[in-house]
Order: sequence, then structure tokens, then C-alpha cells
Amino acid sequence: MYFAALLARTEDGWEASDTELDDVETLSDLTDLAREASDDDTVIVFIEQEDAWFGIVRIEGEEDPRIYVSDGAAAARSSYGEILTREILGDDLDDIVDELESLDLDGTEDGEPLDGVPDDDEETSVAAEAVPAAPVGDRLILADLGMAPADLLALETDALAEIADALGAAEVLEAVR
Repeated sequence: MYFAALLARTEDGWEASDTELDDVETLSDLTDLAREASDDDTVIVFIEQEDAWFGIVRIEGEEDPRIYVSDGAAAARSSYGEILTREILGDDLDDIVDELESLDLDGTEDGEPLDGVPDDDEETSVAAEAVPAAPVGDRLILADLGMAPADLLALETDALAEIADALGAAEVLEAVR
């Protein structure tokens, strides 16, 4: 189960809203969703999956989104997390996946599929194995807003509350939770 929230900075301060990710299939979809919340101001998209991982996407106007994920490997095993980790690692991830697949580490004969594992899941599984079980992305994503990189790296559970507190948006977040 996922939880997603938007924190949009406006002239009057931060505005918070929870959001549905049902129509999000790409980073572009997520970016469009955030830009709808606020035209040119800073928008922070927070996605969390059952305390296994969280991701932050920061959108400012028409600039490229900045992304941070707390646990790359855990996120790569989920649909929304894979969107974020693929964007962070890009071609590097594709190269790693190709290299791992060429090593035939699954214990089968050449090209023989794993018993009981559909072919569609194999690429996701290999990609998840290729992503580090550590934070990935832009560790400075919130530094200018009041959260030091060391504090971001230390977050585990209830990360959204701590992030909102550091940004001065804790009160508006509580109103939507």
C-alpha cells in the first residue's frame, strides 16, 4: 500500500494535500500531477510504501525534477519506486541489468526460464537486484529548505512528518493526514 502527499510552497506558505497515484505510470505523469498543484512554486511529492522505502520528488517550475529514494533496492521492487530508481540510475541501471542477465546467475540452463516466475517479472527482479539497498538520488534535495543531507539520510519511519517539520509545514500536513 502506498501513501502519497504533495507539499506545495506558495506565497502564503506551504499547502499540503494527499494524492492518488492511480493514473501515474511515468515520472512525467508524476511531474504533471505536481505542477497542477502549483504553477511555478516548489512542489515536493512524497511517496511511501509501508515503511519499506520513501521517495521525494522536487519540482520547481519547468526545471527537471530532482529525486531521492531512501532504499533503492526496496523501491525498485515496486511500481512507483521503479519509476524513481530508473530515473535516478538511468542508463547505468540498464547496463547493470544487461550485465547481470548475461551472467546467467539464476541457476538455469542458458535461456531456460525460472520455474513459476513469469517472464515479465524477470526484468523487474534483475533490476531490483542491481539497485543498491541504500539511499539513491539527490541527497541535497531539501538542503536549501531546512533539512540537511545527514538528517535526510537518517530518516526511517514517519519520514514525512519529519520532513514537513523541517520545512515548516507540519501544521498543514496534519490537516490532511
